[in-house]
Amino acid sequence: MLDQLKRLAAFYEEVLRMPHRQEIARELRDQDDLFLLLLYSEMLGIPNPVYYYTLELYPYMIEQFHDWHLRMGMDKSPLTGIRCC
Repeated sequence: MLDQLKRLAAFYEEVLRMPHRQEIARELRDQDDLFLLLLYSEMLGIPNPVYYYTLELYPYMIEQFHDWHLRMGMDKSPLTGIRCC
């Protein structure tokens, strides 16, 4: 009985989420783009007051940087210190 209720609740959530799946994915992508812009803003010439704290994140985010700058319409990396292409 409990297993059936869990499956019913999961089905109900999936039905509610289905029409908004693209909107949710777009919003998450926009948030990621904004985060990467803030992360690399100092290297792009935009002052970043938390630059010291974001330095630790660069090694983890470098793999996503290539996809980000292509999505932003830049064919090659705008940063001279980072070669990803």
